[in-house]
Amino acid sequence: MEFKTMTVENLSVRAFDTREEMGRAAALDAAARIRKIIEERGEANLVFAAAPSQNELLEELLRQDIDWTKVRGFHQDEYIGIDEKEPAGFGCFLRRAIFDRVPFKELHFLLCGADQAEEKCREYTRLLEEHPIDLIFLGIGENGHLAFNDPAVADFDDPKKVKVVELDDVCRQQQVNDGCFAGLDQVPKQAMSMTMSLIMSVPQAVCVVPTGRKADAVYNALFGPVTTACPASILRRHPSAALYLDRDSAGRL
Repeated sequence: MEFKTMTVENLSVRAFDTREEMGRAAALDAAARIRKIIEERGEANLVFAAAPSQNELLEELLRQDIDWTKVRGFHQDEYIGIDEKEPAGFGCFLRRAIFDRVPFKELHFLLCGADQAEEKCREYTRLLEEHPIDLIFLGIGENGHLAFNDPAVADFDDPKKVKVVELDDVCRQQQVNDGCFAGLDQVPKQAMSMTMSLIMSVPQAVCVVPTGRKADAVYNALFGPVTTACPASILRRHPSAALYLDRDSAGRL
């Protein structure tokens, strides 16, 4: 059941009793947006987030009436040098969760060797310029990050669209908390990420944030100052974004 609805600046916020209800509501919203984009443009370019927080959304999205043959799929971040078959890799996660389960028009993975990251960022930027993104799926990190824009590297006026970033320890520990890695020493320290300026340039955004571990970040994003100390706070200025929460992540609202 939906138990709270609010608007904070431009941002629509809806909170639900369970993760399943949260995921279903977000998927229904996203599917309607995607169908309208395809109706108007003939195709849709989507960016997906790769994290356990997205599981309920992605499962429900697969049940929706969407012509996936008219959808290009991108993902917003990836560890540098990770093998494409590594289960903790974001490309691998998205293959399991959605990319291999429906017939996309095209899929573009953000994968490269350790010494090729800068060139891969430039290559991905060219792809994004060729196929401007219509809608982006987001989560919020325990440190308030969007994609891998941790507070120390987030830049609301970033001149780049995709860049190499250093991951902070809170972000890396979250990957352990999520069960993606057994220990902090196994989590890579560098990644490629879509930037804050790119994220904010995407016309539509659907953000899904479950679990009590995110409650402080959600509170700061909605009610703290708009600052890179909590990168997700900028979502309040996005022209067409919606935030979906479960009871635990909405615990401080």
